[in-house]
Amino acid sequence: MNSRERFHNVLDYEPVDRGIYLNTGGWPETVKRWQAEGYRQDNEPLYPYERWERYGGWFWPHPPFEEKVIEETDTTRLLINFEGDLVRERKDEPMSSIPQYIETAVKDRESFRRFYRERMNPALESRLARFVGSGWEEKLRSLNDRKVPFIVHSGRYGGFFGPLRTLVGIERLCELFYDDPAFVEEMMDATAEFIIGMMDRILEYTDVDCFSFWEDMAYKNGPLLDPKMARRFMLPRYQRVVSHLQSRGIRWFALDSDGNVDSMIPVWLDSGINLLYPFEVQAGMDVVELRRKYGRDLRMMGGIDKRGIASGPAAIDAELDRVRPLIQ
Repeated sequence: MNSRERFHNVLDYEPVDRGIYLNTGGWPETVKRWQAEGYRQDNEPLYPYERWERYGGWFWPHPPFEEKVIEETDTTRLLINFEGDLVRERKDEPMSSIPQYIETAVKDRESFRRFYRERMNPALESRLARFVGSGWEEKLRSLNDRKVPFIVHSGRYGGFFGPLRTLVGIERLCELFYDDPAFVEEMMDATAEFIIGMMDRILEYTDVDCFSFWEDMAYKNGPLLDPKMARRFMLPRYQRVVSHLQSRGIRWFALDSDGNVDSMIPVWLDSGINLLYPFEVQAGMDVVELRRKYGRDLRMMGGIDKRGIASGPAAIDAELDRVRPLIQ
């Protein structure tokens, strides 16, 4: 059984020869600590890792804004980043800390329309030349013979809350749902058009096993948007994208959101989304209870408390025992 077959069988609750072992890497400072503790990049893994084809950079603004440092201190730098936002970031670990957003690139309808017109055109040729390099057409066509799953992750520009938060800022977005709902709908419709346009171009060359939305729209006490508002604004756009991609042969639709998203799960299931992650344990997401609550329509990835790793083997064993009822 190859990795692609194993992937589909797991999601279909069908037998597999073994579990899926996926190496998702680690944050830069985590790898540094591991290296200090004896980890070597060339260490042989205990189990053979699956190799998944998984792309997300294709959906970022293109062309990117020119990064420009405005000012620096001993510990931080203020800069315009590749998304056009004015941010303050740490100099020691900029990849692993959330920057402070001072000003976003999109401030109103005019700047939003300009941003999408200039940087969110689903022109696959120039995007893949940037992210994949020469020979991208052959690369995509070669995936038709793959033995691994091809997952298209839309990153920070493939959803209907997270990307808008990225564009206008969290406080501004929450205000817009009440002050200017028509503007919110315009941004969501443009995002749906962009996702469909990008996926249609990709599907000219190869099929896709799974499309993944990105939201990150919750914290430990619940989502940042009332589920009733999500059902009004987000549900029709999810359904439009999912329905279109289903007609093109895609079966699995994933969504990535941290925090406690329990109250959002019915909205996502009604959207046709059937795989969620990461089920953040420290935000109260209990995958055993969620399986009882939502049944097998909800596929789950994650849900293991990573904090057990720091506590040692006994804590790891206890955590694996906790989720054992979900392992067949």
